[in-house]
Amino acid sequence: MRGALSPLRVGVLVSGAGTNLQALLDAAREPHYPARIVLVGCNRADVAAIGRAQSAGVPVCLVDRATVPERVERQRHLLVALQSADVELVVLAGYDEILVPEFVAAYSGRILNTHPSLLPAFGGTMHAVAQALEHGVKVTGCTIHLVTDDLDNGPILLQECLEVRDDDDVASLHARIREREHRLLPRAVSAFAEGRVRVEGRRARVIKSDQ
Repeated sequence: MRGALSPLRVGVLVSGAGTNLQALLDAAREPHYPARIVLVGCNRADVAAIGRAQSAGVPVCLVDRATVPERVERQRHLLVALQSADVELVVLAGYDEILVPEFVAAYSGRILNTHPSLLPAFGGTMHAVAQALEHGVKVTGCTIHLVTDDLDNGPILLQECLEVRDDDDVASLHARIREREHRLLPRAVSAFAEGRVRVEGRRARVIKSDQ
């Protein structure tokens, strides 16, 4: 178990509104939460997530697509910033780029991602919620998983499901999925920080904190 005086150092990569980032920032304000957000990386200059980080006093590394068009170069800049900040765990919270192999290798087994479906259903896409509606599924949800070079196919840590309503559209369904993500993501980071994640091949197990 990680001691209370040495919280896990977390870096969060974002590309949008940053609501999952906010959930982590809120959790990290709790005195006994075992992790701290020490850096936020972003690839877009005009997103609300930057303001959320700045309001919380968290440094931001902006590597804008407009000025650094090559994905490999952008992610190398982010990787250097994360390593310079001694980040131990990277969280993709609405980050809209596929990580290059160099990045995944540098933080192998230490990258978490949120995905708005019950993986392996509707993986590998930015339109998972729309696809769930198009397919007429009755249940969907969200997944927190470890990132590997196999897109959206890493070991699953946590999932939560919800019923798809007859009157749901993409916006309403995605909003309810985000509510679940806001609960699950801080739990996943906490479990990682406390050494309660066990990975065996493709399977991951999160040990309850009272065991």
